[in-house]
Amino acid sequence: MDDWGDYPRRHVEASFRRVLVFEEEIDVRIWPDRLGGTSITWRFEITRGDELCVDGRMVVVHVDADGRASPLPERVRSALSAP
Repeated sequence: MDDWGDYPRRHVEASFRRVLVFEEEIDVRIWPDRLGGTSITWRFEITRGDELCVDGRMVVVHVDADGRASPLPERVRSALSAP
């Protein structure tokens, strides 16, 4: 995925709503919630059956080779904007 660039995490938050136990089967859902000029906000949910166990969001920032924020590549923006 080198042609997509690097996306270090800038902010992560999660609400733990139910206890999860090691080796339980869970479902993880993640989707882009907001596209900024240089960042992507991802939303996520972890469920066990019909129970919401964890939900939250994570903001990642597209950076250039020097580690400075840079505009999201158009191919990334297009791919994440597609229905």
